[in-house]
Amino acid sequence: MYNLDIGVIISLEKLLQNGIQELEELGLDTCQVNAWNTDILTEENANRLKEIVGNKVKISSVWVGWPGPKVWNFIDGPSTLGLVPKEYRYVRMEALKRGADFAKMLGVNDVVTHVGFIPENPSTTEYHETVIAVREVASYCKSLNIYFNFETGQETPITLVRTIEDVGLDNLGINLDPANLLLYGKANPVDAVDIFKGLIRGVHVKDGRYPTDGKHLGKETPVGEGLVNFPLLIDSLVKYNYKGPLIIEREISGPKQKEDILKAKNMLIEILSKY
Repeated sequence: MYNLDIGVIISLEKLLQNGIQELEELGLDTCQVNAWNTDILTEENANRLKEIVGNKVKISSVWVGWPGPKVWNFIDGPSTLGLVPKEYRYVRMEALKRGADFAKMLGVNDVVTHVGFIPENPSTTEYHETVIAVREVASYCKSLNIYFNFETGQETPITLVRTIEDVGLDNLGINLDPANLLLYGKANPVDAVDIFKGLIRGVHVKDGRYPTDGKHLGKETPVGEGLVNFPLLIDSLVKYNYKGPLIIEREISGPKQKEDILKAKNMLIEILSKY
């Protein structure tokens, strides 16, 4: 069996409030901590979280959010998401650095975020400014011996690779979200693995479909009900000797979320057992 850690994305607030109960109910001992509210990325909360997880749960990475408006569509997304919009750039760079500090306190080696709709045209001022912003944040992460990972979706795979090349640091990686590549209409996720190769340091196990109009993202689905071919995807990851975690993400709440996560977990166990 090809052994990869199977985990789930879980919010920092939930972990601080409820402990690891949800992880135990799912039978999982790995998680990616999601911290949209960077105001709570304090030393006190880092120490609390270390006490809560102890040696029972492995935190694979910290997903760091940023302040300001967030519109998840094709019309307002480019002007509101990530480090691309210059009016929010500085405060978001500082938030990401705070996330890197928090990861360091936890002893976690990777932070993840959406950088935004990185421009396809590398000759634009907007592209160059985004590269400079990423370089500053990633350099800060490098000073802490932490990887800065781009979550996929809002840019084509080759634009992401070009950005990583142009930033030019050796602590840059990719958090592959195969569903996002579909939801944003950017790529077939299996093909994307052949572009990203060894840059992939984390994977979201999430499923979905392509957009059906020019304004709204495609629809997320339970794993196995969308267009991500997970057996082929994992085959491609194995080909490039991927050793990172498989982090299940289901963007709904309630009992159905738990049911879908468990189905995804069982599917992953079955796929991995064939290696």
